[in-house]
Amino acid sequence: MFKKTFFYFFSLVALFTSFSCADSTELDDKVIDNFDRKLMLENITDNIILPAFASFNEKIEVLEQSVIAFSNDPNEASLEQVKYDWVAAYKTWQHIEMFNLAKAEEVYYIQKMNTYPASISKIENNISTGIYNLESNNNNWVAQGFPTLDYLLFGIQDNATNTVLFYKNNDNIAHLNYLKDVVSHMVSITELVHEDWLLIRDAFVSSTENSATSSLNTLTNDFIYYFEKGLRTNKFGIPSGVFSANNTRVFNVEAYYNSKISKLLSLESLNAVRNFFNGQTYNSASSGKSLKDYIAYMTEDTILNDAILTKFDEANQLINGLNDNFVNQINADNDLMIAVFNKLQEGVILLKTDMLSVLSISVDYIDADGD
Repeated sequence: MFKKTFFYFFSLVALFTSFSCADSTELDDKVIDNFDRKLMLENITDNIILPAFASFNEKIEVLEQSVIAFSNDPNEASLEQVKYDWVAAYKTWQHIEMFNLAKAEEVYYIQKMNTYPASISKIENNISTGIYNLESNNNNWVAQGFPTLDYLLFGIQDNATNTVLFYKNNDNIAHLNYLKDVVSHMVSITELVHEDWLLIRDAFVSSTENSATSSLNTLTNDFIYYFEKGLRTNKFGIPSGVFSANNTRVFNVEAYYNSKISKLLSLESLNAVRNFFNGQTYNSASSGKSLKDYIAYMTEDTILNDAILTKFDEANQLINGLNDNFVNQINADNDLMIAVFNKLQEGVILLKTDMLSVLSISVDYIDADGD
């Protein structure tokens, strides 16, 4: 009995020793995270976020001026200018929608600027009653921002000539006033968020710790959330019926009334995502420290980075193969829309699981659609 006990004792000691040695080796091999997170935050803030917001702020102000000019003299030329400025601003919007933190999160900036589809009944009720508050934090999200302008500029009549006649009719002055009010609010709330970014810049780039509320952790989560929800789900999954038992919902296409630009907006969005990941300066070919560099530092190879960038490239190729008009694409061959969704989902897994694991960052949002 003693010999058996003695044998078990030394077996346990040997087993414990072997595990201890294995653990020690793993600890020795583990990369110590001394990556310069502040340098990365400075690049993202100074070369991506702030320039993109400055550009968008300028474009949304130009849009307001063209709307005022149209309201003073409704004609087809002034209407076309408004439409042109709306598209230019909407494209730039794709580069800032992912940054839903600080003041933007506090005032529900993203929801007020681009909740789609717009509610026509809500818009028309606001106009007919004259009772509405675009500052409210939920009940008017579907009656303002880009989607509402989409309806007022492209959907309220079937062509430009009839749209001009509609707005020249004194009986529709309330619609013209609502158009101006929506754009005015978009300008004011954009200025508020942009100014906040300028104010918090120094504190934001100095928050370099790895914690649930630190700048890089919240920024990275917002980036992944936008990729998963703003791009994958909203632009492709919901319209193509992925979340509605394959029942397509063309009305959920972004820019539904001017849906010939729906592919343009999705490509702009994917480009914004890729540039953020690469640390590429807004509207420039130069780049600085980024998530890609952080991953390479922590993994000491390019395997994960290559996989992520490949998914971006493959998604880009699939989107480029779609009809410019996603409504037409869904009606003609919806399987191609679903193929884009599936490819983006492969990217979600790499970003949300693999990348966050490598960087020791926890997901800070609730996933409600089962992936």
